[in-house]
Amino acid sequence: MEYTKFMADRVKTMKGSAIREMFKRMADPEIISLAGGNPASELFPGDELSKIAGKILMTNPTLALQYGTTDGYPKMKDCARKRAEKVNSVGENDEILIMTGANQGIDLTAKAVLNKGDKVIVESPSFIGSLNAFRTYEAELVGVTVEADGMNMDELEETLKNTDGVKMIYTIPTFQNPTGCTMSLEKRKRMLEIASKYDVLILEDNPYGDLRFAGEDVPTIKSLDTEDRVVYAGSFSKILSPGMRLGYIVASAPLAEKIEMLKQVNDVHTPMITQLMCVEFMKKYDIDKYIAKNRELYGKKCAAMVSAMEKYFPQGKVKWVVPEGGIFLWCECPTIEDITPIVDKCLEKKVAIVPGSNFATDIYAPSNMFRLNYSSATIENIEEGVRRLGEVLTEML
Repeated sequence: MEYTKFMADRVKTMKGSAIREMFKRMADPEIISLAGGNPASELFPGDELSKIAGKILMTNPTLALQYGTTDGYPKMKDCARKRAEKVNSVGENDEILIMTGANQGIDLTAKAVLNKGDKVIVESPSFIGSLNAFRTYEAELVGVTVEADGMNMDELEETLKNTDGVKMIYTIPTFQNPTGCTMSLEKRKRMLEIASKYDVLILEDNPYGDLRFAGEDVPTIKSLDTEDRVVYAGSFSKILSPGMRLGYIVASAPLAEKIEMLKQVNDVHTPMITQLMCVEFMKKYDIDKYIAKNRELYGKKCAAMVSAMEKYFPQGKVKWVVPEGGIFLWCECPTIEDITPIVDKCLEKKVAIVPGSNFATDIYAPSNMFRLNYSSATIENIEEGVRRLGEVLTEML
């Protein structure tokens, strides 16, 4: 049966994440992946969470297995509020909604705000999951260049000045995916001024903010907001477990109400069992000590990757900026136009990287950039994976 004629126009041209597609090609256990965005699995508190889950199911199975409220279990909302308040991201008029992962919060915010043809300003490059969410609602993506200290603010203002129909700016200002860059405080303040001047929303995505292993913390854009203009997306995926699918949205009450209605249609509520597990973990253990272990390990892994790149990459052929936190390193090969042949050759050499086109507003345009991840591989595999990558780069550049 031919299904094309039954497909909605908005999905006909959609492409799945090439990163996810790459995982299907990586069934070979000999392949070293520097491509994903997974946290370090060796840090997962499996023993603690298994005991917590067992106790919950033994002592309160009805609460754990029954329907919950759409906005989130109250004690889970308190946990999210405490995390958000650590970065001063909860305003007087804000509501907190528990999401089945921060991606759901971004998707539902887009669904609540965007009409077909509306424009969203995004960092160029940016996170493919959010870009695909905006595409789903038939929004037009307008890219603004990411510099070493975040989005180019002159370009942002010029874009808003000359572009009609912009509803929202989407930004990952801290340890940005894919570049690892962090937006300066000066630029965060200016983004708010520009958004106010042109009356657009800001969607601040901050899944990596807790993972700083060098430098000084920078206030969130949300913490600087005095107009309820910023919607803030937070996550427990990178500090506890991505498989638990726990995130949250902080938004002004009128918008939060609409997002809650959309979530009710989407999945009714975030699973109670994982909310209860998170609450109990946060009550029983010091989450900040656990986060400190993440920071220490990621700092070591990032240093190992940078050291291997300096050792194995062809001198002067690859450019990169060393991040101060997060889980990604972004590389550029200035002497070529398209990284795709190198990505394919890397798979032959049993190492996986992600081409930069995945993170572009135009996924069909060639890119000479690629993303590396250092959080999920062992230090030994980081060394070996970069060595193999270096061989390919030396051969093909």
